[in-house]
Amino acid sequence: MPFATIRSVQIFYETFGDHGPWLALNAGGRNSHAEMAPLAKQIAQHGFRVLVHDRRNTGASQMLFEGTDGEEEIWADDLYELMSSLGALPAFFAGSSAGARLSMLMRRRHPEAVKGLLLMRITGGDFAAGRLPTMYYLQFTQAAEANGMEGVCNTAPYQERLALNPSNRDYLMSLDPKDYIAQQQFWLSKFLQGPRSPVMGMENAELEQFNLPVLVVPGNDKTHASANGIAAHQLIPGSELFQLPTSDQDVDLIAFPLWHEFYPLLTDRFVQFMRKHA
Repeated sequence: MPFATIRSVQIFYETFGDHGPWLALNAGGRNSHAEMAPLAKQIAQHGFRVLVHDRRNTGASQMLFEGTDGEEEIWADDLYELMSSLGALPAFFAGSSAGARLSMLMRRRHPEAVKGLLLMRITGGDFAAGRLPTMYYLQFTQAAEANGMEGVCNTAPYQERLALNPSNRDYLMSLDPKDYIAQQQFWLSKFLQGPRSPVMGMENAELEQFNLPVLVVPGNDKTHASANGIAAHQLIPGSELFQLPTSDQDVDLIAFPLWHEFYPLLTDRFVQFMRKHA
């Protein structure tokens, strides 16, 4: 499997396509690269090189619960170094939900590396702000408080990650639960900084200063309500809005793979956007 040592961490990645402009396509939540691989393959067939990867502490990549930056900022710096090591910069950056936030953080932290942003299922609003802290952090700190690192390893999300890279279990079991909890609490505090809407963690003033090509594809569930994507589009000067033939659903979350019927539409629109701005 292709791994790269990025800032002392083994990062798993795959690339599709052997010529053309580069696109980094990022999964939502703490999901593995496999979430985006089918769409990446379709885009690559149109003359693009598309990278998907597992962020540290997710998927098959190495786990390291350290750092004085926010977790998503760490991911952005890792992605920058990974793309740089492949000679893939500047590039387009795209993603769904947390992958969209990661793409926007690339613009914030490494603006020279970004040709344009393709933002799907933007996260925002009180519902998302109330749900995601538990999904990302609190369920794991509670498991560690109750049953130590064995409890963390036994949660369903960690079971999935350890199945992809069993060697991470030895690292997890070597941690002092108090240190793990403290790091998770720190990352949670960073995650909760900034506004809740329309884009979690992004001030409107920053969105208004985006000076690069941006395509916005709104979501259609309570975590990614279409209103958030439309509002972001209205704030970002010159951005383009692409609305799929969907309506908002009264459900917490629609998993991205359930959008599979729209992959051809997304591929055509992404390709059109990137060719226009390449």
